[in-house]
Amino acid sequence: MSRIIYADHAATTALSPAALEAMTPYLTQQYGNPSSLYRFGQQAKAGLEDARTRIAACLGAEADEVYFTSGGTEADNWAIRGVLEAQAKKGNHVITSAIEHHAVLHTLDALARQGLCQVTQVGVDAQGRVNPEEVRAALRPDTVLISIMAANNEIGTIEPVAEIGAIARQAGVLFHTDAVQAVGHIPVQVNDWKVDLLSLSGHKFHGPRGIGALYVRKPLRLPPLIFGGGQEKGRRSGTEYVAGAVGMAAALQEAVGQMETEGRRLSALRDRLIDGILSQVPRSSLTGPRENRLPGTASFVFACVEGESILLRLDSRGVCASSGSACSSASLDPSHVLLSIGLPHEVAHGSLRLSLGRETTAEDVDDLLTIIPEVVAGLRAMSPLWCEN
Repeated sequence: MSRIIYADHAATTALSPAALEAMTPYLTQQYGNPSSLYRFGQQAKAGLEDARTRIAACLGAEADEVYFTSGGTEADNWAIRGVLEAQAKKGNHVITSAIEHHAVLHTLDALARQGLCQVTQVGVDAQGRVNPEEVRAALRPDTVLISIMAANNEIGTIEPVAEIGAIARQAGVLFHTDAVQAVGHIPVQVNDWKVDLLSLSGHKFHGPRGIGALYVRKPLRLPPLIFGGGQEKGRRSGTEYVAGAVGMAAALQEAVGQMETEGRRLSALRDRLIDGILSQVPRSSLTGPRENRLPGTASFVFACVEGESILLRLDSRGVCASSGSACSSASLDPSHVLLSIGLPHEVAHGSLRLSLGRETTAEDVDDLLTIIPEVVAGLRAMSPLWCEN
């Protein structure tokens, strides 16, 4: 196939023309340091603060509750480490889920090994959904943070964040959500969700890479994760990426403005893809729920084939896809998400995530429904394990 079918929008997205147009002046003309006092620097500062205000509006937050970071991973690290440091006198117990992004799980693992926190992981059901009542039951007098993602990056399950937020608020415990996959794709309002901290990343909704943000509800003040020149009101040092912040704001406003119509379009394409795969590929299974999933995410497992082999064959046919999280695609271990929803190791190895986006067309879905059954059938024909029955 001569053309590329990009079906990995959960990994990253193309920079939108609107974001590029907004960024260009700050890359070429208004490139002053926003910390400088002269007019040229203050022009950049004005662009930075305007971006902060527009991003806050999209989240239902106030501008001074938004802090720019290098991306979602830094935002997750800062939220967790910052709360543990700020709340050290109360305790060091953190509640999270078994299917969080590694930016959360690996941070907690590292802190636990250092004796800086105790962690309770709540499980999920077969659809990847956290039970809010299990979160409530895990609360302890020394619990200082609940960190549950808004939507899963591998199987697309949307979590009951508002219910968990209400439990956290009632218990007087801070609540963080990794909303990297949710922001720009489903409605996100920090007050409705009752979150105290929220992580987001620009490149997941057609903004630039290398820029993200952490929402921190007032009056909570996190100690810095990065020290230096005292930027971001002394909370996050480092010269701000002004062009990135401006581009992220433009991309987020565009995504929120298109969310309703684009969500309906993608959901219809996603459902057609799911129905086609399940009907055409024997012994295939959808991972995650049919409903209550991200509009563009469809994820599957196929018996008796390896996910990596599927990806290589798809790549040779011009299809870009993933076997799980792109952040851990070099690992040969089965996805921790798929194991957590109860799949055995041998089944979890045969995973495929297809994430559709703004550029995806009906023709792309038609081609995927031709290519994927052929690829899986070809691999199974070589497998000594394959038996249709």
